[in-house]
Amino acid sequence: MANGAEQYESLQAICYKRGSLQLLDQRKLPLESTYLDIKDSKDGWDAIKDMVVRGAPAIAIAAALSLAVEVSNVGPFSGSTTDALSFELSKFLFLICSRPTAVNLSDAATKLKEVVHKAATTASEAQTVFQAYIEAAEVMLQDDVASNKAIGCYGASFLQKQQTDPKNISVLTHCNTGSLATAGYGTALGVIRALHEKGVLERAYCTETRPFNQGSRLTAFELVHDNIPATLIADSAAAALMKAGQVNAVIVGADRVAANGDTANKIGTYSLALSAKHHGIPFYVAAPLTSIDLSLSSGQEIVIEERSPKELLNARGGLGEQVAASGISVWNPAFDVTPATVISGCLLENGVQGLCVVAYGCASLR
Repeated sequence: MANGAEQYESLQAICYKRGSLQLLDQRKLPLESTYLDIKDSKDGWDAIKDMVVRGAPAIAIAAALSLAVEVSNVGPFSGSTTDALSFELSKFLFLICSRPTAVNLSDAATKLKEVVHKAATTASEAQTVFQAYIEAAEVMLQDDVASNKAIGCYGASFLQKQQTDPKNISVLTHCNTGSLATAGYGTALGVIRALHEKGVLERAYCTETRPFNQGSRLTAFELVHDNIPATLIADSAAAALMKAGQVNAVIVGADRVAANGDTANKIGTYSLALSAKHHGIPFYVAAPLTSIDLSLSSGQEIVIEERSPKELLNARGGLGEQVAASGISVWNPAFDVTPATVISGCLLENGVQGLCVVAYGCASLR
C-alpha cells in the first residue's frame, strides 16, 4: 500500500475502546490537536451540536458510541429489560435532534433500535440488552471504515474510466469528507486518496468552505498530512478554476440523498454543481448507502439546518473576533440541495439508487 494510505490511519477523529470514547475537537484544527472525553449521550449531543465532530458518517458513529460508553459504565441497573429498552430509546430520540439534516444519524438509530428491541424480547436481564447495543455500535464503527474504502476503490476506478487521460486526473472537492468526517479513510476524499494511491492524481483542489472553513482547516490538513498534491482555493474561485481547464471532475460528499437522487450537502455544493454543468465537467457524489433516505421523494422534503448568525458575523466560523457590521441580519443555512439533474453520478459502496450511477469493482473488498 502507498505511503499516503498508511499515514491516513493515524488521523483519527474518533478514538474508541469499550467504555471509553474520545473525539478530536475539530474546531481547533489545524493548529491544535485536542481530544475531548465523551462520557455519555449528553456529551455526545453537545459534541455533535457544537461541531466538535462533524461529517454525516462521523456524527452517526459518534452518537452511537457515546451511548455505548454510557451503558458500558452505567453500573448496577435495577430495572427490567423493558426499562433498559426505554432507557436506550429515549437516548436515541435525544441524540437524533442534535443535527437534523444528515440522515446517517437517524439511520443508525433505527438499526440500533431494532437490535435492542430484539434483545429486550429474548433477554432476561437488562445488562444483556445493553451488551447487545454495545456490540452493534462497535460493528457500525468497523463497517464504516470498510464502506469508505470500498467507495474510494470503486470511485477511483470508475473515474479513471470516464477520463480521456486516466493517468493525470485533477479533482475539486468541497467541505471535508475524509478521515475527520467518517470513522476512517473518507468518502469523496477517500476517492481522492485512492486516486493518489494509484499514482494517477495530478492535483486535488479544495475549497475553503465558508463560513466554518472545513475545507481550509480540515481537508487541507488531511491532504498535507498524507502528502497528496493539493491546492486550496477560495469558494468564489471555483468557476474560474474550471474555466481555466484545471478540473477534470468534482467530487463531494452527501448528508442526505433523496429517493430521486437530489442531494443535500454542505452549503455551496449546489453552486459548484451548476458551475461544473456549465463547463462540461462531471460532478459526482460519493456517499455510503446509509446516506440514502428512500422515505423522501425529493430534495424538497429535506430539512435544512440553519446555523448561528455568529458563524458569519465573526471570524473563524464564529469562534473569532467580529468582522461584520453590527446590526446586519444573517441567513446561514448549513446545507443546500443539489438536484439530481445536475449530478453525473453517485459513487456508493454497491448497488444503484434512483438517478444515481454507481461504480462497481475491487473483489477484495466484497
